[in-house]
Order: sequence, then structure tokens, then C-alpha cells
Amino acid sequence: MTLIDETSTIPAGGPTLEQVRRVVTELPGPRSAAILARKADAVAGGVSTSMPVAVVAAGGGVVLDADGNSLIDLGSGIAVTSVGNAHPKVAAAVAAQAAQFTHTCFMISPYESYIEVAEALNRLTPGDFAKKTALFNSGAEAVENAIKIARKHTGRQAVVAFDHGYHGRTNLTMALTAKSMPYKSGFGPFAPEVYRVPASYPYRDGLSGAEAAKRAITLIEKQVGADNLAAVIIEPIQGEGGFIVPADGFLDAIVEWSRANGVVFIADEVQTGFARTGAMFASEIFGIEPDLITTAKGIAAGLPLAGVTGRAEIMDAAHAGGLGGTYGGNPVACAAALAAIDAFENEGLVERAQQIGSILRDRLEAIKATDPRIGDVRGHGAMMAAEFVNPETGEPDAALTGAVAKACIAEGVIVLTCGTFGNVIRFLPPLSIGDELLNDGLDVVAAALANAQGN
Repeated sequence: MTLIDETSTIPAGGPTLEQVRRVVTELPGPRSAAILARKADAVAGGVSTSMPVAVVAAGGGVVLDADGNSLIDLGSGIAVTSVGNAHPKVAAAVAAQAAQFTHTCFMISPYESYIEVAEALNRLTPGDFAKKTALFNSGAEAVENAIKIARKHTGRQAVVAFDHGYHGRTNLTMALTAKSMPYKSGFGPFAPEVYRVPASYPYRDGLSGAEAAKRAITLIEKQVGADNLAAVIIEPIQGEGGFIVPADGFLDAIVEWSRANGVVFIADEVQTGFARTGAMFASEIFGIEPDLITTAKGIAAGLPLAGVTGRAEIMDAAHAGGLGGTYGGNPVACAAALAAIDAFENEGLVERAQQIGSILRDRLEAIKATDPRIGDVRGHGAMMAAEFVNPETGEPDAALTGAVAKACIAEGVIVLTCGTFGNVIRFLPPLSIGDELLNDGLDVVAAALANAQGN
């Protein structure tokens, strides 16, 4: 394993791996191929993988595979390793906690680190009001519990989600999720009393925020009824649906309507949280204060942890024993979260996300200016996307998107696709990535698009 050159410039808490893209075999190489063959024999077919490699190390902005290929990471494990993979503070905190104790179950024998994580979330999430937090294992579990809490608080059952939204793969969160394949197809029936209305998608609907909100609210009032509605849940920037940034005023209007009608407004910040968008939480960008916020992914730098944070009077609605789980708020995951939060707050990572966002936007807009197959560039901070279209019709071009992603991967750059129509490439680099490495990755993306054929 090659150590980083001492002259390299990497943000604080950076890696020990050499920060270069290096492809020494075709992907997969022979060692990765052998491991993936074992995966095919041992792992359920429904658990698919998008990268043809077996990882042995990662840090900074690179992932190292079993054959010695060094890949540029523009995905962060789907926005999880935002502080950087194997961040030294996180690794040290995990090791120290594991040596103390790995589990007692907080509901049986509580420990301080759970409380410290709750205190941090209560402090960091938007809203100048009393808050409380409950910890869980995954984003989907956090969303499920946010809905439970909202229903208990309001005494109502109906929940409204939005077109293009993604909230998880459990039964209730599949009902909330918009996209059928691969997330829902064949897995029903789904949880009842879930309704869907159009979101704001400026590139495709051409509506102002006020117009899109009026459309959604009208449908809610006529097809669900405010008196029946426990909660409205939305990602401030929709993730899997295509990194869709709502038009100005859309979220404000939905929040205002929710408050006026006693409806709990839930912001699903599982993907947008923890500095990813250039703010600690995306809700801050839009100037909204959700009643409840769900978090996961970046919260613990790769260890399974999630949270629901919100107004104390709403969070306290559930009866004793109504919230929890055997592993929720595991002490090792809490130690990782406290170290990650320290990095977010004290290593300039919010500002670093803004810098990365400027590089991503400038580079992608420059490509768009010369290639009309990029229909839209959008996002905030280190959560940016390009939507690929047929330039003559404006229709989504999933084939082109897939070809570009495949070509990038072959050249050693990890990119992720998304979007309801499968025509978006999303960029989620770790905030520990250096500018040179990021630009090298974007050079590969530009070359891949120039050589790719679509529909």
C-alpha cells in the first residue's frame, strides 16, 4: 500500500493512501473477479453491485481494490463517507469504544454517548425550539419512526409523499418511495394510507415554487383532506429521484400549509444532511424549520446509525417503549458519530463542500455549454448532478447515462446514476477529496460523454 507523498495537499483528517487514479488491470482484475464469483455463489441475487471491484482500502478521495487499482471516489458510498473513509478521528473513536464495550442495548443499560449524539443533533438541526432525538440503525428505520411519531402526535393516519421521492426499502418506506423498479416491483402490498402528489421539478414542469406548491396542496386537500393527514414527508433536495432542487418558495409554502393545518412536516435529510449540500442541513438553504428531521448516511462515517430529531412535544408523543430497537444508537456507532460531527464542525467541511460544489458546477456547466445532451446541471455543494437528454426532444436518455457511467468506471472513476428515468449522474465526492483528484475525475467524465452514444 503506497503512502501519500508528504507534499500532497489534502484537507484535514485526510488519507494515508496515495491520492491518484491508477488503473493497472481491466476491471474487474483477477483478484476482484475471484471475489465477485464467490459473491455470486454466496450472496442473494437481489443484492446487486454497480462497481466490478472488491475493495481493500479507501481514504481521502480514492478507493483501492484487490488488484491494486486506485479509483477516484465520486460516490462516498452514497453520501456516507463525507468526512472521508477511515477518518483517523473516527477510526480511533471506534477502536476505543470497541475496547470498552460493543453493546448493552440503550433501552436496558444506557450510556452517555447516545445522549451526546442526541444533544448534538438537537443543537445542530434547524429550528430555535426545544428538541429531542431518538436513534435508530438506518435511514429507512428513521423514516418509519418519524411517521409513527407523527401519527401518534396527531391522532391521524394519512401521510403524503412526493413524486420522485425515495425513502427506503422497508414496507412502509417502499410505499413512500415513488420509483417502482428496482425498489418496489413485486414486493407489495404496501402499507396503506400513503398518498403521493407532484413535487417541484423546475427543469421538467416549468412551474414557479408557488405554482408547484398550489398544485400539490390542492390535491392534498381534495384527495386526502387536511383533517386526515398526519404528516407530509419530503427530501429538501430529492436524492434517488434525480437530485431535484425545488423551485424557490415551494418548500416554504408546503411548510406554511402544514403548520396551518396541524400537519407534521418531516424533512428526510438522510442524503442531504451533514454538510453534504454546503450547509449542515439542506433545510437551512431553503430557510425552513421542519417539525421532524430524519438523518443517517453521513452521521457516523460508515457505521450504521440514524436519527429522528424534532420538536420536543412531538417527539414525546410516543408512549414509553414505543420507540427503540435492540441496536438503535449502538455505542460504537455513537462514538463514530461524535467523531464525525467533530470533524464536520472543526475541520471546515461545510466550507469544503461549498468549494467542491463550485468546482463541480463550473466544470459541468462548461461541458453543458458545448454538449446539449446535458439538459440540466443542478444541486448544492458536494451534491451535484447532470441530467442527460435527447437534445432534439428533451426526453430522458438513460442509455447515454449508462454508457457514460460504464466508461467512467472502466477508467477508474466511481460514479452513481439515479433519477426516476435513469438519466442522471450524481456527484457525491467525499469532502476529503483534493481539487486535483476531483478535476481528474471530471476530466474522465467529460471524455466519457464525448465518446458515448445514447438513444
